[in-house]
Amino acid sequence: MTVMQQTSPLQITERAAAHVRSLLEKEQAAPAKYLRVYVESGGCSGMQYGLTFDEKRDGDLVSQCHEVEVLTDPVSAGHLQGSIVDYSDDLNSSGFKIQNPKAQNTCGCGKSFQS
Repeated sequence: MTVMQQTSPLQITERAAAHVRSLLEKEQAAPAKYLRVYVESGGCSGMQYGLTFDEKRDGDLVSQCHEVEVLTDPVSAGHLQGSIVDYSDDLNSSGFKIQNPKAQNTCGCGKSFQS
């Protein structure tokens, strides 16, 4: 398997990393599970963000941020370059939020974008 260790195309905040670590502890995930941040077609703006726990795959870009290993496939990395993943637990807008400087348009929910 070819996995590339390199500078991450994105960063995650300490608050987001703390929430990821908490989720991994609650799930008692196997040590081979990592945070995958990806982009796929869909959503009301054409592309949508996804976050999941996953295993490393061939060609993945792997980075570590605040003690969390982050996986990104090469295609998603191009769309996510310079992005910041944060977490909010506000009553009106809880969840992960991605600030993407490459997004030209975003939808109202913030989960999809156009680049």
